[in-house]
Amino acid sequence: MPQTPSPGQHRLFSRPSYPEFIRIGKILRKETVGGMLLIAGAVLALIWANTPWSDSYFALRDFHFGPEIFGVNLDLSLGHWAADALLAIFFFLTGLELKKEFVIGDLRRFKTAVVPVTAAFGGVLVPALFYTIINFSAGEETLRGWAIPTATDIAFAVAVLAVIGSALPTALRIFLLTLAVVDDLIAIVIIAFVFTDELKLNYLGLALIPIAAFTILAYAFGKLFANHAWAAWLLLLPLGVLTWIFVFGSGIHATIAGVVLGFCVPVKRRHPGRGRGLAQEFEHRFRPLSSGFAIPVFAFFSAGVSVVGMESAGELFLDPVFWGIVIGLVVGKPIGIMGSTWVLTKFTKASLDEDTKWGDLLGVTLLAGIGFTVSLLVSELSFGLQSPHYEHAKVAILTGSFVAAILGALWLVPRNRRYRVIHERETRDENKDGVPDVYQQDS
Repeated sequence: MPQTPSPGQHRLFSRPSYPEFIRIGKILRKETVGGMLLIAGAVLALIWANTPWSDSYFALRDFHFGPEIFGVNLDLSLGHWAADALLAIFFFLTGLELKKEFVIGDLRRFKTAVVPVTAAFGGVLVPALFYTIINFSAGEETLRGWAIPTATDIAFAVAVLAVIGSALPTALRIFLLTLAVVDDLIAIVIIAFVFTDELKLNYLGLALIPIAAFTILAYAFGKLFANHAWAAWLLLLPLGVLTWIFVFGSGIHATIAGVVLGFCVPVKRRHPGRGRGLAQEFEHRFRPLSSGFAIPVFAFFSAGVSVVGMESAGELFLDPVFWGIVIGLVVGKPIGIMGSTWVLTKFTKASLDEDTKWGDLLGVTLLAGIGFTVSLLVSELSFGLQSPHYEHAKVAILTGSFVAAILGALWLVPRNRRYRVIHERETRDENKDGVPDVYQQDS
C-alpha cells in the first residue's frame, strides 16, 4: 500500500496541473522531430567524414566567409557560423523556455523547483568530478574539457523518451525537460564565464543598447509582434543581429546573446484569455527554425570526425579525454542526479509520488546522459578545432550519448508497458469534458 505523506510533506514528481500537462505534451511532440533531425545531421556528417570524399566535407566545414562590421571581424568558417550564429537561435528558445518556467511554470514555486534544480546541479558536478579525476594526472590541457560531460541535450533526450516512454508518468517527462533546461542554464553560465579569455567592455556596453531597445519594443508592442510576424522580422530581428555582433566582439560566446534576448521577451499576456503570450508565440513560431534547421546543421558541421583517419584506435582509447567524457555521461550523470535526489528525500520532508518509483527515475537519469548539442559546443571551446583531443572528444560524446540512450531505452521500455495499463485505466475515467478526474482539483 502506498504511504500517505504526513502533513507538511510534499511529493516529488507529483502530477502537474492540467495546463502544464498540455503544454509539456506539445513541447515533447516538437522535440521528437528535432531530435530525429539532429541524429540525421550527425549520422550524415559521420558517414561523409569517413568516405573517400572526406576531404570535401572538411573543406566545406572550414570554408571561410564574412564581413567586418563595427570593427568586429566576422570572417568565420561555416562550422563557426553554425556554432556561433545558428546555435544562437537554439539558445534564444532556451532563454524563452527558462523564463517561462521561472514565471509561469513549475520553477516559479520553490517546492517544485528545488527538485530539478538540485538534480541538475548534481548532474553537472559529478560528471565534472569524474572527468577531473580521470584526467588529473594527464596534464592541464586535458583538464580543460571538464565541462564537456555536464550538459544534457534537450532535443535528443526528450525525443528518445517520447518514443520509448509514451505511457510513463507525465511527471517524469516534466522532470527530464526541466532538468535539461536548468542543466542548459548552468552550461550557459559556464560558457559565459569560463570560456571568455578576453572581455572587451566597450562591445559589451554597446550590446546593452540593442538589448534595451529589444526589451522596450517587446513589452510595448507585444500584441503587434504576436499577431504580425512581419513586425518582429522588421523591428526585432535587426536588434537581435546587432546584439549578436556586439556580444561576439566582446569575447563572450555569441550564443549567450540568444539567451539574453529570450529573457527579454514578456511571458504573461496583458489580457488573459486573448491568444498566446509573446514568449509562447515566439516559441511556436521559431521552434521549427531551430529544430528543423539550426540544430541539424550545427550537428552536421560539429559531429563529423574521421575515425578512419585516426592513426590507431589505441590512440583514441588511451586518451583520458575519451574515457572522462564517456564515463562522465554514462555513469556520472545518473549518479549525480539520483544521488542528489536521494539526499533531498532523505534529509527533507519531500517524498516521491506514489505512482513514481526509483526505478523510473533511474531510467530518466540514464537518458540525461545524452549530451550532444551543448557538449559538442563546449568541446570546441575547450580544445579548439586543431587539437587531437577535440576529435577524440567528439567520438566520446557520440559514444557516451549512444550508450546512454540504449541503456535508458532498455531500462524504460518494460516499465513503459506497465504504465500503459495504468494509462488505459485513467483514460476510461475521463469526465464528459475530456479532463481526467485526477486534474479536477486543479480546475
